[in-house]
Amino acid sequence: MPLGVLFLIIPLAARWWLGWSDGFGYLSDLAIGSLLIALLYRRPLWLALPVMVASSLITLGTAELVGAVGRMPEPSDLKYLMDPQFVGHSTQGGGLTYPWLAIALAVALLACALLWRRPQQRPSRAWLAVPVALLASHAAIQYLHPSEAEQWQQFNLPHKLLAGALNSGQLAVEDWLDGDQPDAPPDIAGLARLDLDGAPLLAEPGRARNVLVITLEGIPGAYIAANRAAINSSYQESLMPRLSQWAERAMTTPDYVLHSHQTIRGLYSMLCGDYSKLDSGTPKGLELLNNPSRAKDCLPAQLHRHGFATHFLQGAGLRFMAKDKVMPAMGFDKTLGRDWFRNKAYLEFPWGMDDKAFFEGALGYVKQIRQQKKPWMLTLLTVGTHQPYSAPDEYLARYPDAKKAAIAYLDDAVDAFLTGLEKQGVLKDTLVIITSDESHGIDKVRLASAWGFNLVLAPEQASLPPIKSGVYGHVDLTTSILDYFGYKVPQNLAGRSLFRDYESGREMISYTNGMLRQHDGRGTFTECDFQQVCRRYQSEGFIADEARFLGRFSGKQARLVSQRAALLDQSLLGGALGQEYQFATRERIRLKDKARDDWADNLIGAQYMELPKNSRTTVRLGINVLQMDRQGAQLQLKTKEFERDVALPIPELPVLKKGKPVSITFAFDNPQARKAFSFHLLAAGRGTIQITDFKVVTEMLPEPVETVEGGAQLAEGAKPHHPMSRLLGLFANQPESAESAIEGDLETLDVPQEVEIRVH
Repeated sequence: MPLGVLFLIIPLAARWWLGWSDGFGYLSDLAIGSLLIALLYRRPLWLALPVMVASSLITLGTAELVGAVGRMPEPSDLKYLMDPQFVGHSTQGGGLTYPWLAIALAVALLACALLWRRPQQRPSRAWLAVPVALLASHAAIQYLHPSEAEQWQQFNLPHKLLAGALNSGQLAVEDWLDGDQPDAPPDIAGLARLDLDGAPLLAEPGRARNVLVITLEGIPGAYIAANRAAINSSYQESLMPRLSQWAERAMTTPDYVLHSHQTIRGLYSMLCGDYSKLDSGTPKGLELLNNPSRAKDCLPAQLHRHGFATHFLQGAGLRFMAKDKVMPAMGFDKTLGRDWFRNKAYLEFPWGMDDKAFFEGALGYVKQIRQQKKPWMLTLLTVGTHQPYSAPDEYLARYPDAKKAAIAYLDDAVDAFLTGLEKQGVLKDTLVIITSDESHGIDKVRLASAWGFNLVLAPEQASLPPIKSGVYGHVDLTTSILDYFGYKVPQNLAGRSLFRDYESGREMISYTNGMLRQHDGRGTFTECDFQQVCRRYQSEGFIADEARFLGRFSGKQARLVSQRAALLDQSLLGGALGQEYQFATRERIRLKDKARDDWADNLIGAQYMELPKNSRTTVRLGINVLQMDRQGAQLQLKTKEFERDVALPIPELPVLKKGKPVSITFAFDNPQARKAFSFHLLAAGRGTIQITDFKVVTEMLPEPVETVEGGAQLAEGAKPHHPMSRLLGLFANQPESAESAIEGDLETLDVPQEVEIRVH
């Protein structure tokens, strides 16, 4: 039967082929597939066909998103699953990642349409008992024996949405039964406090003169052999043997927690002594641009005040995520990216320098700054182990996939770099910390997405333990380095020092792969999923290979967990609207003939922002054309949410011509909150430009004074005014107010908002 192939055989076979095999997942596919068959079996084709098409797009779209960015769609993403832009490879801008799945679904869909027959006899409603029983079994077994597999291994998307809706309804009923008494705000003191009460590992401040922080893109703690041994990890694949050898000479912290995904969030947490956002809101690194007083407490700014020359060097370009502005705001005297390197790259890689070439350049940079009289701090960031991964042919031939080949290439490159540092004598007078910005995770390894690592090489190595016990994380790095030197740590920083021993446990929190996790420091670990259902485990530390399940809970008790995260998430701006971000740096930008990648070729750093509900965002763009051939350059401004294209009323940008600067202003409304929202400014042509202005302002929409239907009530006896009459009155009586009112009233007239474009 074609319906059985479309709704059952293809989803089950795809789950097996994609490596998502899990009993809960197969049960979910059987339940939803049989439910769709039962509901559509006797329906007319005009009704069944849209459901079949939607189901096929959801199946394909889920596979594409998981393959591209390693997460399952959220309910707010549903509208994008119907968009052809979504089923493309969203992060690379190319074709489908799984064309075989698209072909299989298309063939099955065509067969269903051509062979569709409506049976004369109405099928028994008893068939609905089959999917209902399967769904009930899924819920019951998961309640008794919850799985720790990824969401996409346990659910298909319709089942996930159904479970989330039912759970929301249950919570609403619980709230109604409990009454409307407000809850007391949860206590976050244990998470947010600065704790220097431990016993120092060193009798006096550290002897190192300099600080070197090496940040390896996406590497989880499981790749370090000593970390695996310390927690008795079942994962034994040795992908980084050389770095593991260096870990034997260092102080390593096996229970080291990453608080979130994304490089900018990891760098902020490491260098500013604070938790990164535990959701997909505007990164705190961007918010630092409007909070200079808090930025002064970040590690580079602190060390600068103590006489250090502070440097940041990464293999990628600086514009992505606005690191060209964020890193200087943190206190780096010099912030350098791909354009700094003069040594030849060994590989063509869209994100920047391959790891071997990067570390060769970085070794020369260290030699350069060592010739200065001042002590220095240098933070390095690699890029080769970022998707789509960078490795030479000889590595690709030795490993089953590009990801593992890239990891091995990085392992050899960082080993050569550390060996070079030792030969230069850097390890004798420098505190070296090797860590990662985030974790790209490991299939079927518990908590791998939150498992980081921290290796410390110091002149006082003999006084440091080879294994640092206790729970630590990126939030502790700034406090630890300041404490090592004996400097005063600002009280508004959070965290403990890696250079102290503590008698008691501590609280820790993390949000990765859609799971909010916390440890209470007293042996209880809690994780909460998309259904606002939390599971409690007995676990001595945060990162553990296994933990004893204690039970589950939901309702108000579960919401306290998310409320604690929300309090830690309070933006550095206090959540106020009307804030302005200026992303233009006025640097000279040499254009490429073609813009091949929306991310790597982006000319502006306005990524992963949060635009609140019922707000208006205004964008102002200014470009000077310094050099340009006769053909000119084509500009394009894209917008994305959760890394997928979203259509907004953005004007078509003019072709850039030499000597003709461009000024553009436009606005769009946000009736619902937009999260993980990104601007992508692309240009294709031969020439050099200067972006003089890229200002993004988000303000609350004004409250409606009067409406005709569905809004605020008019005063008794009043007559509604036509929007144009209000505008005429404003021009007559208050000309200065007319401009601010015109956009909203044009919306009421169903007229496109005014867009100002000037080509001088």
